[in-house]
Amino acid sequence: MSEPFTVPTSTYRIQLTPDFGFAEVAALAPYLRDLGVSHVYLSPILQAFPESRHGYDVTDHSRIRAEFGGIEGLRTLAATLAAHGLGTVVDIVPNHMTIPVPESGNAPLWSVLKDGQASPYAPWFDIDWAGGKVNMPVIGDATEPVVDGDVLRYHDHEFPFPDTHYRLVDWRQGPGYRRFFDVSSLIGLRVEEPEVFGATHEVILKLVAEGAVHGLRVDHPDGLAEPRGYLSRLREASGVWTVAEKILIGSERLPADWDCDGTTGYDVLNRITRLFVDPEGSGRLVELFVTHTGMPHDYATVVRRSKREVIDLFFTAEVDRLHAVVGSDRETLVELLVAMPVYRAYAVPGEQVPEVAASIVETAGQVAATRLPEGAPVAEVVGRVLRGPADAVIRFQQICGPVMAKGVEDTALYRWYPLACLNEVGGEPDHFAGTVGEFHMFAQEMSPTTMTTLSTHDTKRSEDVRARLAVLSELPGEWAAAVGEWAAKVSFDPALDYLAWQNLMAAWPISQDRFFDYLFKAAREAKTSISWAAPDPDYEAGLRSFVTRAIAECGASIAEFAAGIEPYARSNSLGQKLVQLMLPGVPDLYWGNEITDFSLVDPDNRRPVDFPLRRQMLAGEGGTPWDEAKLLVTTRALNLRRRLDPAAPYVPLDGGEHVVAFARGERAVAVATRLPVGLARRGGWGDETVMLPHGTWRDLLTGAEHTGRIPLAHLLSAYPVALLEGE
Repeated sequence: MSEPFTVPTSTYRIQLTPDFGFAEVAALAPYLRDLGVSHVYLSPILQAFPESRHGYDVTDHSRIRAEFGGIEGLRTLAATLAAHGLGTVVDIVPNHMTIPVPESGNAPLWSVLKDGQASPYAPWFDIDWAGGKVNMPVIGDATEPVVDGDVLRYHDHEFPFPDTHYRLVDWRQGPGYRRFFDVSSLIGLRVEEPEVFGATHEVILKLVAEGAVHGLRVDHPDGLAEPRGYLSRLREASGVWTVAEKILIGSERLPADWDCDGTTGYDVLNRITRLFVDPEGSGRLVELFVTHTGMPHDYATVVRRSKREVIDLFFTAEVDRLHAVVGSDRETLVELLVAMPVYRAYAVPGEQVPEVAASIVETAGQVAATRLPEGAPVAEVVGRVLRGPADAVIRFQQICGPVMAKGVEDTALYRWYPLACLNEVGGEPDHFAGTVGEFHMFAQEMSPTTMTTLSTHDTKRSEDVRARLAVLSELPGEWAAAVGEWAAKVSFDPALDYLAWQNLMAAWPISQDRFFDYLFKAAREAKTSISWAAPDPDYEAGLRSFVTRAIAECGASIAEFAAGIEPYARSNSLGQKLVQLMLPGVPDLYWGNEITDFSLVDPDNRRPVDFPLRRQMLAGEGGTPWDEAKLLVTTRALNLRRRLDPAAPYVPLDGGEHVVAFARGERAVAVATRLPVGLARRGGWGDETVMLPHGTWRDLLTGAEHTGRIPLAHLLSAYPVALLEGE
């Protein structure tokens, strides 16, 4: 191995699959080096369900995934990357592991099902042993389980026989264990126990010690009993750069006592998106949305209803378990969960409650009180979940995240979408405004080690889809006319159609199969007509017909609209990419997004990437003008980041309403056009200028040299962005 790697200058996220493993990533090493990244960032690498396309369903922590090439394949990959000057970052999943089908595929779980609390693996899992047996929700029909020697079989499921330590229950029933959100096939781990931490992290930490892994991304820390303690233990054991998938809402900040280097970047993503949205269009877009859908004007109402609905649909067992330790009034507890504005407040049993955590929960209690009968024991419940028994404090925090994720991310965001580019993980779709001044203040406070991103495996739509959608905030009238024309020709479900038109235009061109799969998932997530638990074949057939007709009858008009806004969408795309790559922090590039990518929510955004095309383009051949410009911005910015001091201060530069501009110390300047439609309407840049810091500056996109005060019409004559390096 080469010398140790420290904080990355940038990362490139790779989605490993059974047909794209370590050898395939190794073959990309020369390309990724030339692209300019410093580290390859791998999706989970531990042994998962063999057919898994994402890797978050780990079955065996003691093995590197065989389908990818196993431990030797990973070591070869790490050595190849190191030979090209690239480090390796891996995604780890401490919160849960999978319950595969058949269940015998998870050896620790099988031991617990067989031997119960006497199993050496019993401390691994967060199981409710009340009644002596754990509920396993798998029964889906009247078929009787069959005894086959020492195995009990139910369809493809397998369980130890006799069934001394478990009971099979209806698949809709809550399980007897903590799970990942509402996914009963993912069982919660108790990594707060030292022996569980050691066993589940042994292989990863060995690879760190060997020098094969140089950084870690921690999946869903909010599911853990005590995230702070976990991150402290992980840092002590690994000593490498670590970021946590913490979803921050609004002004929320990463807890100061977390021993990690930052978040995975959703907070930055949402801030950048709002930079390119015109708040002047918000009123007309909300009215258009309400007219087409019949939904309320008020997003908060939709959030409240959605959170309450998912609690009743999915989390009855979790709330019952929490209520058993909190006591008092169950309805008050439910309303407190509904009123929580963030994914979690951090209180540690036995310690003084931090002011921030107390304020969040107490304020939520005040909101809950307005929805409850007079005299409801709100103060008592708030006190119990903040300062009561350890189990009450921990379990309240552990259920807040699932209620937010399922109620907001996977329900409300599919119900309330006046401008869908704002409907992202951690996003606030009713907050259109994002001033340049506010953005500068945020950026000046950013850590140089936190991750930044624009697209991930979990984003609701890719960065370039959002770039197109942001244009609509500047063209609400033109958009209303276009949607009116399309909706008059083809309609299906008022709750879904307007979402369909936004995404069909923004992802154009898109195949019928891809578009149907997206809308089918969106409909099930919204739960207004169908859901994952309540399918409807007639609705599915109607939706498929809508997709076919929408593309056939409106496709030409949609293509024309997308082509008409392309100059503005391209400007937004390049602007947001440059801003992200040059901000303080460690920019992450989601695979394939070095050129345009018009993907929707997973699994659409996990499709194979055309790397031969990207290699060809990096060599200067092929590609659309938009693709060529985005690749140029990406490669020049990434390579400049290698020369830039990560601690270089962020210095705002004034360029007027239609520019976001900043310097990074005395080495780099980034200038990006914003709100390009408005800029065009007023006739262009006129006599507006930007004052560059002292010295001579070379534009890495055009080769031109600049000093002093530069007319924006000159600086941005070739591209809507400029990337300058001091000489």
